[in-house]
Amino acid sequence: MTDLNNRRVLVVGASGGLGAPLARALAAAGATVVLHGRDPDRLAAVGLDGAEIHTGDLRDPAVPAALIAAAAEGGLDGVVIASGVVAFGPVADVTDDLVEELMAVNFTGPRQLIRAALGTLDAGGFVVSISAIVAEMPTAGMSAYSASKAALSAFTVSARIEARRRRIRVIDARPPHTETGLAGRPIAGVAPHLAEGLAPETVAARIVRAVLDDETELPSAAFTS
Repeated sequence: MTDLNNRRVLVVGASGGLGAPLARALAAAGATVVLHGRDPDRLAAVGLDGAEIHTGDLRDPAVPAALIAAAAEGGLDGVVIASGVVAFGPVADVTDDLVEELMAVNFTGPRQLIRAALGTLDAGGFVVSISAIVAEMPTAGMSAYSASKAALSAFTVSARIEARRRRIRVIDARPPHTETGLAGRPIAGVAPHLAEGLAPETVAARIVRAVLDDETELPSAAFTS
């Protein structure tokens, strides 16, 4: 089992609906949590007094590597990537600009973070990349979002295979719909009717358990209510 006591873990997107519960769950497991987001006030509201805070927009190609380097100044044992945006609408309405925005936030930024993390972490380190159930089951009205998450999942699985040789664990987590509030803040379109999702705290606890239990993959079926 992995022991998180006093291990430094960077949570990217820590002010979000899933990132905040993840940060708190990791801290409860003993980790020293480093927080990333775009708004320092929202990061402070996560409630981890004294936590190291870094801000930056992952759409800026210089930010991911700089963030990993800054977090690693105090030592870095793990990275959890919980950032992302969503959009809705039929294929005919999906513009090139919208696809580029989704890919920049949901794939390119996380890809750059994973690359930088694998160049920084020592043996025994870990990366958790959170995509979504749509990486397994692309959904009508969410074509571009599904594609961005599928791209991230495929990249993460390949990175996991490569990182094994260095004893760095890369976890691909694909949780089902979770009540993070993200569906109510799309960058385009309107969410269809969605069945009630899992509680963010439930999903966060399952991901932290995967870290502790040395798991490497969390398909949607691994999450229960």
